[in-house]
Amino acid sequence: MTISVRKVAALGLLGAVLVGCGGGADTASPVVDRTSAAATAEPTAAPGAKPAKPAPAAPPTMAAGPQGRTPVYERRTGRGTEKVVALTFDADMTADQGPRAARGERFDNPELIATLRRLKVDATIFMTGRWAEEYPDQVRSIGTDPRFEIANHSYSHYAFAEPCYGLPTVAKPDMAADVRRAFDSFRDAGAVNVVPYFRFPGGCHDDTALDALAPARVTAVQWDVVGGDAFAKDPDAVAEQVLSGVRPGSLVVLHCTRSAAPATERAIRRIVPELRARGYRFVKVSELMRAG
Repeated sequence: MTISVRKVAALGLLGAVLVGCGGGADTASPVVDRTSAAATAEPTAAPGAKPAKPAPAAPPTMAAGPQGRTPVYERRTGRGTEKVVALTFDADMTADQGPRAARGERFDNPELIATLRRLKVDATIFMTGRWAEEYPDQVRSIGTDPRFEIANHSYSHYAFAEPCYGLPTVAKPDMAADVRRAFDSFRDAGAVNVVPYFRFPGGCHDDTALDALAPARVTAVQWDVVGGDAFAKDPDAVAEQVLSGVRPGSLVVLHCTRSAAPATERAIRRIVPELRARGYRFVKVSELMRAG
């Protein structure tokens, strides 16, 4: 069984900072090695000692595809296989949006997380380090819940290739450090269920970015179904877009950012039961990689 990849077109409705995170340059080769996330364990404190913070999954333990050069867009395992789909949610916040958060703009979406829990949906949250720093309690809650896993969406949510929807650009020498800084933020918040997958902000990448990320030893994971929830106000339109695109092995990109994706939680209330009625099972990205 193999994981196939294909190019995904950017949607015009996606915005500059929260871009769905759709589209971008793609020079990926057609086959990706199957990989799995490394297991983790909480450290045990010595008697009388102050409990240590839980340690996340170690990102350097997983090779980033063949020669570190192949992003994953979907998993296709052939006819007659189990219907599985990975719902992924980008928790976007750029490195310079602190003042907006201080003025009350909400980059989190606790209602969405609560709905996923209520519906018993496994999911992967692709999180920026800046988001983790702003909402450490939520990161700890998400990152210690076995139903979820946290993956890396960069620290800054700056672009790793340009042009990319007007996003500022990370310099090539700083790309791996930006990714590591995000992992540090998850660890500092107390997250445990952290996996070595990375999603490019805006989906924008090129050979230079893939080369620069090799030292971080992350597997780039994109998507084959764009939910179109960025700045959308109609949850039914978002649900229709997801439901019309999902196939066995799909990776769906949605958002966990309340101010810029306000319809997502309501869309999930329709997406989940309808896909289950079609026989689909919801899995985290790490399980999708191991499927088959």
